[in-house]
Amino acid sequence: MASLPVLVLNSGSSSIKFSIYEAGDGQRTKLHEGAVDGIGTDLGTFWIKDAEGRKLVDETPALPNRAVAFKLVVDALHSSDFPAPAAIGHRVVCGGPTVKENQLITPQLIDEIDSYAALAPLHTPIAVYIMRESLSLFPGIPNFAILDTYFHRTMPEVVTHMPIPEEYSAMGVRRYGYHGISYESIVYQLEPNVPEKLIVAHLGNGASISAIRNGQCLDTSMGLTPTGGIISGSRTGDIDPGVLLFILHKIAETASSATEAADRLEIVVSKKSGLLGVSELSNDMRDLRDAIKDGNAKARLAVDKFTWTIARWIGSYVAELNGLDMLVFTGGIGENDIAGRAEICAGLGALGIVLDPVRNNVRGEAVISAENSPVTVRVIPPAEDLMIVNHVVRLLGK
Repeated sequence: MASLPVLVLNSGSSSIKFSIYEAGDGQRTKLHEGAVDGIGTDLGTFWIKDAEGRKLVDETPALPNRAVAFKLVVDALHSSDFPAPAAIGHRVVCGGPTVKENQLITPQLIDEIDSYAALAPLHTPIAVYIMRESLSLFPGIPNFAILDTYFHRTMPEVVTHMPIPEEYSAMGVRRYGYHGISYESIVYQLEPNVPEKLIVAHLGNGASISAIRNGQCLDTSMGLTPTGGIISGSRTGDIDPGVLLFILHKIAETASSATEAADRLEIVVSKKSGLLGVSELSNDMRDLRDAIKDGNAKARLAVDKFTWTIARWIGSYVAELNGLDMLVFTGGIGENDIAGRAEICAGLGALGIVLDPVRNNVRGEAVISAENSPVTVRVIPPAEDLMIVNHVVRLLGK
């Protein structure tokens, strides 16, 4: 049997997640997974588990910067305890208007992705750093960029084109969509019985929703950046542009420059808003549910805003698809927030969405719709790393 270990690297603003798969001879077996979390703090976490869930590494190191964090990962992977990767797949949130296809990483490609870092400022800078480091720390090993935006490339121009002056459209300002690897993994798991009219809600600290027709993306909620669309843990989602202008004017009263004002506005809309901003408590749904039990009105309002927004998007996508065969919840909140799924679906009976309270009382993969529900409702965990491996193997074949 030909061995083909594939390393998957998935970096976030304060974490680096990774996994190792055996992908030889058509098999897809996860061998190890791990993460380094808390980058920028004095007490982070670093762990690696084997396929049975046993912890092989369990440390709490200081992680002052991404260089220290990634060195921990590389040093561990270079040890004899883990197979040397034959290929590496990097999750890239956005490649901008010029990088639309999953492809082999070169220094030139990294520079091109870096030039559009402003489209995903929480993710692209660290991904660019890791891609550059990987080319030198794993010499001779092919590295591939696997794009979150790739799945959304099938959206029609009427969806992607923004109602703005053409000079800005020419700069690459358009709807890109994100969480694409997650959506693609749901379609992959539904094969060969992918419904014609499908809505998938990826609900986590970052939340989005997509309308999918015959396995291809028709529309998605996130736009130019991951800040658009649905209210998320700390992001506004779609909002009246006048609100941003009002806040910008207030910030500009004390900012020393236009750049500082813009940077401070970015912090407001991406890190201080959403569930955190409304509740003034937390961006974690578990914390908000606990607070609701204690009678916290702001936590109740934040969660209601979240579920109300998602229900509205589902309704609009049913109209866009001209019907609905299946609704899928995925992501950390989608998989685990039982009450949230019920609240989202409570007012959607007219659209054919009827939950079974007993079936819905579950965390993890399940069919949760009632027997008489015209629309099937399912919970399916995403398989993003698996999809990255599949793309790496496909690209290696080229």
